[in-house]
Parts: sequence; C-alpha cells; structure tokens
Amino acid sequence: MEIPLNAQYIRNMIMGAHATHDHIVHFYHLCALDWVDIVSALKADARATAKLAQSLSDWKRNSYQEIKGAQERLQALVDSGQLGIYGSGYWGHPAMKLSPEVNLLAATHYLQALEYQRNINRVVSILGSKTPHIQNVAVGGVANAINLDSPTALNMERLYYIKTIIDEVREFVEKVLLVDVAAVGAFYADWTTIGAGVTNYLSAPDMPLDTKGTIFELPGGYIPDGDISKFTPIKSFDDPYFEDNVQESIKHSWYDGDWTRHPYQEETVPHYTDFEDDGKYSWVKAPTFKGKPAQVGPLANVLCMFAAGHEPTIKYTTQVLDTVSALVKSKVGVGALHSTIGRIAARAVRCAVLFDTLDHQWHALVNNLAKGDMTIFNQPEFPSGIQEGFGFHEAPRGILSHWIVIENGKIKNYQAVVPSTWNAGPRNGRDELGPYEAALLGNPVADPEKPLEILRTIHSFDPCLACAIHLVDEEQNEIIRVKAL
Repeated sequence: MEIPLNAQYIRNMIMGAHATHDHIVHFYHLCALDWVDIVSALKADARATAKLAQSLSDWKRNSYQEIKGAQERLQALVDSGQLGIYGSGYWGHPAMKLSPEVNLLAATHYLQALEYQRNINRVVSILGSKTPHIQNVAVGGVANAINLDSPTALNMERLYYIKTIIDEVREFVEKVLLVDVAAVGAFYADWTTIGAGVTNYLSAPDMPLDTKGTIFELPGGYIPDGDISKFTPIKSFDDPYFEDNVQESIKHSWYDGDWTRHPYQEETVPHYTDFEDDGKYSWVKAPTFKGKPAQVGPLANVLCMFAAGHEPTIKYTTQVLDTVSALVKSKVGVGALHSTIGRIAARAVRCAVLFDTLDHQWHALVNNLAKGDMTIFNQPEFPSGIQEGFGFHEAPRGILSHWIVIENGKIKNYQAVVPSTWNAGPRNGRDELGPYEAALLGNPVADPEKPLEILRTIHSFDPCLACAIHLVDEEQNEIIRVKAL
C-alpha cells in the first residue's frame, strides 16, 4: 500500500528525531559513566579542562565559566549527600583510566546533553502530537493537517521552528558528541580488541523517499563474518532476501516446544522451567538470519551503509577514526569498530548521519508542499483471503520487524522480532551463542565484585529488556497489584 510523499517525509522526520534523541541519551546518560569517573572530575583543574576542550573542538560552550559551573554543580551534589543518579557508580574502579580533566569535560557535556536531547525530542512532539507514544500515524499516511496559513495546523512557522531545532542540536552532535566519543575511544584504545562477538551484521534500509518503499536514503542489508566486501543489500519493503531468511528458535527459551520456525509459523506459548544451563534459561527467543546469529544495531547499520558507499556515513566514520588516530598517534581503521568501544562510536556516527538525513527530509517536505501537494493520507483497502505480510524499520537499537498473518479479515498470527531479541537471544537451535553472550567471552574483569567491564560491553548494545524480565511465583501467589486510575 502506498502512502503520500508528505506522510513519508513526516514519518521519516519523526523516526530521525527520535533516534538522534535516543543516541544522545545513550552515550551521555546511559553509557558514558561506565568510562567516566564523576568523582574524579571534582579534582580537576577547570582552566586546564577548558584548554583541553578548546584544543579538541570549537564548541561555543567549552568555556572556563561553563566548565567551572558544571564542576560546582557536581560538588553541590556530593556535599548534599544525595548523589541521585550518580550514587551507584563504580567510582575509583581500577578500569577507569581518564584523567580528572577529561572526566570533568565529559561530565560538563553530560549536563549539556540533557538540554539537547530534550530539544530534538520537541520535533517528535510537534509532528507526532506527543512523545514518546506518538498520535499521528495512521494506516495510509499520517493525521497531520497541513495548512501553511493556519495557526492550528502544520504551517511554515512550525516547520521553520523544527529546522531551527535540527540545526542547533546538529551542532552539538558534530562538535561535542563525535569528539567526546573519539576521545574516549582513544583513551580506551585497548577496548577496540574486546567485545566483538557475533560479526554477522543485519540492518534495514530506512527513510523511504518514494510512496512504495523501494527507494531509501539510508541503505541496509547483511554482512557475513565481518567482511564488508560481502555486503548484500535489502532493496525494498517486500524484498524476499529479508523475508525468507529470518527464523527464531526456542530451544533455550521458556516457551512450549523445541523448534526453529519462520515468524509466520511461530507460536508464543510460555512454559517456564527453572534455569537450565544446558536447557531453557531465557524469556528471549533466538533469531537467526540465513541460519546464523546476527548482530543488529548502530554498528551493523553503519557498517552496512559504509559497505554500500553511503557518503555521509563514510565521511563521519572517517572523521571519528581520524580523530582517534591523531590522539593515539597510530592509524586506526574500520576494523576497530568490531568491538565494545566500536559499537559506541558507531552510534555517534549514526547520530551525525541522521542529522544529514533530517535536513534532507525537511527540505524534501517543504519543497513538496511548495508544489501545492498537501496530501497526507490514502484510504486503505484491505484484501480478502489469507494474507501474510511484514514491515521493518531501523530502530535506534537495530532492525525491528513485525510479521502478521490475516485470515478472513482477522489477525491469525502476529510476531515481533525486535532489536534486543536479536542481540540478547540465548543459544539458538544449533547451540550457537547470541551476540551478548559471544561478546562477553574474553572480557577482562579486574574486580569480580564490581564487574564494570561486563557492564561496558552489555551497555554498548543499549539493551531494552522489559520483554525479557518477568516476575514469577511458582506458588501462584499475588506478587504485586496495580491500580489503574
């Protein structure tokens, strides 16, 4: 089913803004404190930190006053005795390597990032009516009324405000996020050899530029064994190369049976046992592509786009690697991305690429509106009989696909194969390790009581595991009661 160009561009901008928000939050607020010692930042010389910051980037907020103010805010938190989100970190851990000045610089940008992630999320709320659970997507298009002269519809004032936000946050990503990630990568260069795990990479093409989903701004596909010369593209929303090669196994998952099936033929029937080391031990299924485990996420996406010759991806990947190379005084190539620190770097690269994309999508929407096309919706027609279909999208954590079987106008089967299922999956039907499990092999652990290094590798995937965590009482007692207001 086709949707109008305006709807396509609006959807793309929502997805791009949401993903950039997610990537900024992941590095600064979910992941950076695995590498940055906040307590150490209190010992830093703020003037030396400002000098360091200005040597790395011409970011307008790398001033002594801004950095000293951030240090004072951190000190006030410590003096209050209420560390809040900083309270449970492994501060002083032997695996922490950064100097107090680098720690203070990262902490300063942590606080600044709170502003910029919020700002880019405003694009989602303007176009989607709210965030995170947007209200504007409809079968056949979007529900955004467009009237360039009306204050109650999507008009030029709103569109130019969106463009202003995109430009402001883009500056933060290019002058702060990319630089910080490269600096952390340089100081922890040994982590470019740790945490590779599964190097079969799968990603979706995204940001469709036509009404049929056959032309995409961002390429996707599959890379086997980490060899980008063997990249195979996924070309359209109904490409059989993707549709025919996805399966899931429940051999080691708490569901009834022991099978490996295509999503159209799957069942999801819970059957909990105790943890069984050689049996069932997870609520997560084990997806495979072409019969093998596959890593998904920004690293997979960046490597596939790089292999496809996507110019913005090549530009920003090269920029980050060149910065790392300059700091370590040794050439660092694309191969370093097959690692824990590489996944973090790839997420920053993807964030920068998405700002190029957001700019292109904004201009495409405005130019199409300038032609007089205000169409946002095509009336859907639903076919009769038995229908099978799927949809995919390169979500912030990787390829997301939903699969449906419809019979006589009713849903007969519905399965979602989501990014963290690909990465967090247990051993598959052939007992091959999933990406999390494989990436942990060989990780150093300085202090088993404070396994910071394990967190670094798992956090680099940006886990989303609500669906993998359940409270179970074998005596069937009530665990919790929630009152719906």
